[in-house]
Amino acid sequence: MHDYAARVFEEQQKKAPWEKEFLQSVEEVFASLDDVLNTHPEYEENCILERMITPERIITFQVPWVDDNGKINVNTGYRVQFNGSLGPYKGGLRFHPTVTLSVLKFLGFEQTFKNSLTMLPMGGGKGGSDFNPKGRSVREVTDFCKAFMRELFRHIGPDTDVPAGDLGVGGREIGFLFGEYRRLANRFNGVLTGKTVGWGGSLIRPEATGFGAIYFLQHMLALKNEEIAGKRIAISGFGNVAWGAALKAVQLGAKVVTISGPDGYILDEDGMTPEKVEYMLDLRASGKDIVAPYAEKFAGSKFVAGRKPWEVPVDIAMPCAIQNELNGNDAAALVANNVKYVAEVSNMGSTPEAIACFLEKGVTFAPGKAVNAGGVATSCLEMSQNAGHTSWDAETVDNQLRKIMAGIHTACVENGKTADGLNYVTGANIAGFKRVADAMVAQSV
Repeated sequence: MHDYAARVFEEQQKKAPWEKEFLQSVEEVFASLDDVLNTHPEYEENCILERMITPERIITFQVPWVDDNGKINVNTGYRVQFNGSLGPYKGGLRFHPTVTLSVLKFLGFEQTFKNSLTMLPMGGGKGGSDFNPKGRSVREVTDFCKAFMRELFRHIGPDTDVPAGDLGVGGREIGFLFGEYRRLANRFNGVLTGKTVGWGGSLIRPEATGFGAIYFLQHMLALKNEEIAGKRIAISGFGNVAWGAALKAVQLGAKVVTISGPDGYILDEDGMTPEKVEYMLDLRASGKDIVAPYAEKFAGSKFVAGRKPWEVPVDIAMPCAIQNELNGNDAAALVANNVKYVAEVSNMGSTPEAIACFLEKGVTFAPGKAVNAGGVATSCLEMSQNAGHTSWDAETVDNQLRKIMAGIHTACVENGKTADGLNYVTGANIAGFKRVADAMVAQSV
């Protein structure tokens, strides 16, 4: 790590050693910047690293709401407006009990570079709450969303900060949040993305993260004169991201053999079909957060309780669930089973030990900030449609998504060439960083 980067990182460690997820994401980016910092002394002169790891604004607020028993509950709400040098803050809202400021800072930091890679006018941000919508009634979720927006609405706007959905925040929750925003602000604008198509949402948006990941994967394969058709793929998760990735992979002739949930994973040696992919929507809608029923519905598949899918022999692994879901032991198992490609779809889905294992063993690995950027890219396309008071057909949106993912892959390749070959982690970090850093220098302090 460059001396300047090492000094800034050490200071951040001393300042907040408990922010483990955030420190992990900072260290990964800083480790890629040696050549950039050597050739751009203006970055150190302008304290770019110190400024870049410090959110421009952190908003923390209480969210009191009433449950079905009439009891008042209080959760904590956050919005981390991390970096606005490239455009309005842009990033999702996450409702999950694991939400902490460290998690949101890591997500906002990653989001800044992910948004930069799209070449679209978006800054980076993230927000959410430790509220858990699982097991809550519609009325309880509605009441919480309204209480959350009663504070958040004063800090967001189509040219200021445009939140979206994330873990625990789907189209339903976006509707509740937007409805309260519209009543409080007395205006109808593109302040939230992930809306339903009938009232301002974009076609392809629910599938976009997964679709974009598969488009990026196609470019990874093409560099080695390979195609996705016939490849065995292990996918984790069973939410929107995993569903979109599975859907597009199956359409392109790949053999998706796993999905997973908190209860374990499904192994389907016959490979998923369009019918099986659509059943993932039923699993998610059930609200039970389990995948075991898949094995009961589809003969020939089996449920493996309490384990992760990375022990299954595959050509391609695609973590699609949550941060650090694939660790060093999982990576070793995949390598032992001759995995060729790992495309990280969840944000920071692999631990540093896992990434080091893949790179050491020659497995082609691409990080989430590049692979999963299709979701936020399509959110920006939704913003464009809202600003123009128009709606695009699915083909138009999908073509734009394909172009954006191709551009991201090209940027990773151009910036990721090393003495040892192509490093997608380095390429994504450098490409994302330089655009943000140059904007910060140009705009002064």
